[in-house]
Amino acid sequence: MKRGKKWPLLLLSLLLTASLAACGGNGGKQETQTTPGNTTDNNTAPSGDAKGDSGEKVELTFWSLGTTNYEELGKEYTKEHPNVTIKFQNTSDQTAHHNNLTTALSAGSGAPDIFMLEIGFMERFITAEDKFYNLNELGAKDIAGNYLDWKWKQGSSKDGSFQIGLPTDIGPTVVYFRTDLAEQAGLPTDPEAFGQTIDTWDKFAATAKQFKEKTGKPFADLTDLVYNAIRDQSEGEIYFSKEDGSFIGDKNPQVKKAYDFTVKGIQEGWIGNTLLWSPEWGQATNDGGFGVMLGPAWMAGNIKSNGPDSAGKWRIAQLPEGAGNWGGSFLTLPKQGKHPKEAYEFIAWLDSKENQLESFKTKGLMPSIPALYTDEAFTGFKDDFFGGQATAVEYGKAAQRVKPIYYGPLHDQTDTYFKDALKNVLEKKADPAKEWDAAVEKAKTLAARS
Repeated sequence: MKRGKKWPLLLLSLLLTASLAACGGNGGKQETQTTPGNTTDNNTAPSGDAKGDSGEKVELTFWSLGTTNYEELGKEYTKEHPNVTIKFQNTSDQTAHHNNLTTALSAGSGAPDIFMLEIGFMERFITAEDKFYNLNELGAKDIAGNYLDWKWKQGSSKDGSFQIGLPTDIGPTVVYFRTDLAEQAGLPTDPEAFGQTIDTWDKFAATAKQFKEKTGKPFADLTDLVYNAIRDQSEGEIYFSKEDGSFIGDKNPQVKKAYDFTVKGIQEGWIGNTLLWSPEWGQATNDGGFGVMLGPAWMAGNIKSNGPDSAGKWRIAQLPEGAGNWGGSFLTLPKQGKHPKEAYEFIAWLDSKENQLESFKTKGLMPSIPALYTDEAFTGFKDDFFGGQATAVEYGKAAQRVKPIYYGPLHDQTDTYFKDALKNVLEKKADPAKEWDAAVEKAKTLAARS
């Protein structure tokens, strides 16, 4: 899903295993919106035939998250399947959205037929296989090959036998850069040429230093996004072992590389001193306060909203040495739902190639189906804000450079320790080595308590 902010994954993520057997309230439901079908005695069938086996009317509840076009698509679906009614409950609050499902699963009632699960909360639910329908048993294994392998694996059990959801959008990371400032610094403004100039992190640092000397402005906007970009190029795991959940961040060379590289940018003065999502960051986006932003596909929406006066001055290039992914969701079916067959048929239709393309065109949701990346309907999309660049092509390139990585339920809390350490280096001139050691110690303590 497209978002303006990644909410922290709370320690409540550990609660699910212990709380699923406990009593609780209802799902904390908010006001719902309904996509009505013309209710008849026909049931739905996978082929699009409105007639099914029982002839019963079916009502599906769908908890969606953020800005999507799913409600509009739902209206199309119910026209073709008039026995089906779909009731939508949408929220933009990721934490409340996932906490509501935790409550419903714990209570044994109140969960929807369809739940949109954001990747940042995956580890809270992926092991609760008894609480979700295995989509492999409903037909998902037959369409697994349609999706990016790394994205599919994010929703799979360790052995691949259980699939919790169908992949929707993704957030491959790219380099957003200002052509006016690049020109001022004597750098190429063509995206491919600019990307070649920074295609290793060493070259990125050298370019950043040159940019700061020529313009007097920081090359990169802030510490968090620089750190994220390198951290997410890890091989398989970041801070925690997928096998036993133990903390391995201090042994992951990519984490140390991300930390040391960000420290280098701080000490050489080419990383800006603003906070992600702050008004100052937004203003700098608009005014040309920095040269590049390293962010996911959905970050384009933030650049547009924060920087209306910068329209036409931005382009997109590829990250050095690979790409990461930030964000994206899955469509899951909690077992409290009484219509798994009809619910699966709907989400398989909703998540098809044609509808992922429509979601990209209308809401900017980056598809997880790689066949679209060479489809003319996708590659031909050009964005005037980015100087008429075929931005979809760049996102597609980045998506195919992403490697599967494991986060673990304590990822966000642990990540904060390292980012706080970098903040101390930036703002308090703290010793980087001591801050690293302190962050590692906090992470080990957290893991030991959990």
